[in-house]
Amino acid sequence: MITFIIGGTRSGKSSFALQKASDLHGSKAYIATAQALDDEMKERIEKHKKERLSGWITFEEPLKVSTLIKNLQDKYDVILLDCLTLWLSNMIINNFDINKEIENLINVLHITPNASRMFVVSNEVGLGIVPDNEPSRRFRDLAGYLNQKVAGIADEVYFVTVGIPVKIK
Repeated sequence: MITFIIGGTRSGKSSFALQKASDLHGSKAYIATAQALDDEMKERIEKHKKERLSGWITFEEPLKVSTLIKNLQDKYDVILLDCLTLWLSNMIINNFDINKEIENLINVLHITPNASRMFVVSNEVGLGIVPDNEPSRRFRDLAGYLNQKVAGIADEVYFVTVGIPVKIK
């Protein structure tokens, strides 16, 4: 089963995902896509680490998420991937073939529910103003495409706003 959780920045989506996933029994893997490239991001990562209870094994993987999920799916009952938009940013910066990587992720997620309960977190970036530059618009458009693909295969989809989750699928 795939649960997709989406919302804006600081909406409470990661906390909600962690709470839902923590309520399940079994071994748990947390895939973190963030990179501590500056002090502020280091603080954010540390805060997220403190929110996780002791039963979680953390895997920090900014790029090869599909491969990692494939390797973990038979070893963990619950996998939480946080977050897709950071992963997307990392791939753009590193000149990955984005469409190929999105296709790989969708293929892996199709297989994973047979072995693990999957939670995927992402930012909704399409509710604001149209960015004033091409790279930002490209990111927004790719994020929208990625989110649609994951929502399309998810069994459940939640939109989190102001700390309140709303089930939309």
